[in-house]
Amino acid sequence: MNQTETQPVSAPAKDKPIIIRTIGLGKRYGSGEATTHALRGVDSQICRGEFIAILGPSGSGKSTFFNMVGALDAPSSGRVLIDEVDIAQLNAVELAFLRCHKIGYIFQQFNLIKYMTALENVTVPMNFAGVPVEQARKRGMDLLELVGLADRWSHRPIEMSGGQQQRVAIARSLCNQPKVLLADEPTGNLDLNTGAEILEVMRKINDEKDVTVICATHDLRLLNVCDRMMWIRDGRIEKVENRENINIRVGKIGGAQ
Repeated sequence: MNQTETQPVSAPAKDKPIIIRTIGLGKRYGSGEATTHALRGVDSQICRGEFIAILGPSGSGKSTFFNMVGALDAPSSGRVLIDEVDIAQLNAVELAFLRCHKIGYIFQQFNLIKYMTALENVTVPMNFAGVPVEQARKRGMDLLELVGLADRWSHRPIEMSGGQQQRVAIARSLCNQPKVLLADEPTGNLDLNTGAEILEVMRKINDEKDVTVICATHDLRLLNVCDRMMWIRDGRIEKVENRENINIRVGKIGGAQ
């Protein structure tokens, strides 16, 4: 497929409002003959409350797409709209507010502060957001309970397993009550059983909190919990499938028969 051909559009469910929209989204690195096109005119629509899996091989553009919709990087062309607001039009203060209050982030490396307890790690973003101390502690404990770690609130990262640390990271990502949760390879550093547990926690949050979850991953177990799959290859959307239309067989994934 060349750059002028039509790509599939990740069409949303008709009964849900669109929370994220990308229009002709492109990202280039370098210049001249050394230019690399990480994204090539991606059009997508993601609804409030959806659980989306972004899949593709290494270097396909899925992490770049993740960074674009998470306002972590600026596109070279095209637009990203969150709640129909073009984030390229926001100033530095407005972008900081967006990242703090509308988007939660989960990373493969956990990124916990090693000398802080689980509760302190969860409440750090609330401190920056100006949430009163007692309110932050109460919300932090509620979130640790949500991810099944209320009894580990006083433990530091070195005293927790990888799965427990990721649960703390999930709780932290929810502390300022975001509308969108972005997860970049959230099971990448976990064993199979722990990874499956983390995916179930994310699905629970999606169901109970009505938080839109967008997960960039290589982990095909995500097909068990997501609503739609978006395959990206060579910086383009290759195909988009609803979960119920996927026929999963040993060694093969294809459209339902």
